[in-house]
Amino acid sequence: MPCPGPSPEHHVLPLLHDRTFDPRYGEAVKLSPLVARLTAPNASPFTFHGTNTYLVGDRDLAVIDPGPDDNAHVRAILDAAAGRPISHIVVTHTHRDHSPAARALKALTGAPIIGSGPHRPARPLNVGEVNPLDAGGDTEHVPDRELKDGEVLEGDGWSLETIATPGHTANHLAFACKEDGALFSGDHVMAWSTSIVAPPDGAMADYMASLDRLMARAEEVYYPGHGGPVRDAPAYVAALKEHRLAREAAVLARIEAGDELIPEMVKVIYRDIDRSLHGPAALSVLAHVEDLVARGRVIADGVPSLTTRYTPA
Repeated sequence: MPCPGPSPEHHVLPLLHDRTFDPRYGEAVKLSPLVARLTAPNASPFTFHGTNTYLVGDRDLAVIDPGPDDNAHVRAILDAAAGRPISHIVVTHTHRDHSPAARALKALTGAPIIGSGPHRPARPLNVGEVNPLDAGGDTEHVPDRELKDGEVLEGDGWSLETIATPGHTANHLAFACKEDGALFSGDHVMAWSTSIVAPPDGAMADYMASLDRLMARAEEVYYPGHGGPVRDAPAYVAALKEHRLAREAAVLARIEAGDELIPEMVKVIYRDIDRSLHGPAALSVLAHVEDLVARGRVIADGVPSLTTRYTPA
């Protein structure tokens, strides 16, 4: 299964949503005096044109999200560095399209792996539950240093402030570059699609709280894990929150209409998307239902799951 990434909700956010993007594989695309982007050739329905790796700095470099286990992409990173030392390998989260190449890059450069902690679920597995996202998690990731919320990583002419943004994964981090005025948003906020929030790896309550954290910040430009930059970022994040609240309302409306099972809800809520995407959509609905049950808005006849029955509170 592809690494969990953007959800199938591509038809939302019509004014802010931008799916135009030229990956320019193998080429370091200069985004600002301090930031260049290199896109890995791992395109898929879940990764858009591929995972974005960012090189931050002018003299010594931080490499953010070195990407999948792909020797050619690692070589492209070194070529883009053009002899400049790589001092830090920074990871936003531990999905297999973002973190595995960190180990190969460390072996070649000696730079430490810093940022996201080991892969972990947002909650323990329930009795009898199987994690459908196991294949997407990079369980081999062991950082040399795990960054905590608010910690600042510094290099020659650049700094990265750590912002804990759990939701898409429990260990997701974003990074704000003071000198560039931009924020590296990983898979938490992207311009090409909404991000999937799927239990047990992710949690909707955490995701919404993380959106609120970013909305309170001043950065106007985000550099995401997939696709092009997010412009007018505070307004875009506000629109993402409104979209999630609308999706929650749709789930609640289906339960109030008598749909007791998540597959029944998905057939209606996601009737306009390809049925092959109904599996990820069901996990997204489960994330909303778990949150609604926790808040007392919905009653479950057991532990929330894809096969549990739900009724209005």
